Amino acid sequence: MRKILMTFLVIFSMLSFAKAQDYNTGIGFRGGLPGGLTIKHFVSQSSAVEGIISSRWCGLNITGLYEIHNEFEDVIGLNWYYGFGAHIGFWNGKNVDWGEPNRNYTVLGIDGVIGLEYVLAEAPISIGLDWKPALNIIGYSGFWGDGAAISIRYIFQ
Repeated sequence: MRKILMTFLVIFSMLSFAKAQDYNTGIGFRGGLPGGLTIKHFVSQSSAVEGIISSRWCGLNITGLYEIHNEFEDVIGLNWYYGFGAHIGFWNGKNVDWGEPNRNYTVLGIDGVIGLEYVLAEAPISIGLDWKPALNIIGYSGFWGDGAAISIRYIFQ
């Protein structure tokens, strides 16, 4: 399964040669599940790394993503992207309905992301909408499919 997934990602990445970068680095807020702070930095014309620090269930979650960006030819400033990454999270079981109340949780898992991002021409602002499903592998294992959010970032050229 891992070989199939990696082959698919490599092929899909090779099809993404279009210039999609409209800025170098953006810092801002992510509102949704989970909400928090986000920073995105482009490492090439069409690929970026994104870091997210978020809070959920009165805990802390740190996510790192690698993203491939592609532009829509008909709309200047609008890009779509996809990617993958990993997360680590910490929380106490008394803050969730499904956990053991006297247990502290630490989870490690993998993440996917797919989204849209629009860079305003009039201001140094980007607005993004994405879905970031996650699969916890270590700790409290399970699938989190509710990771949709809107991000607003101040961008640096």
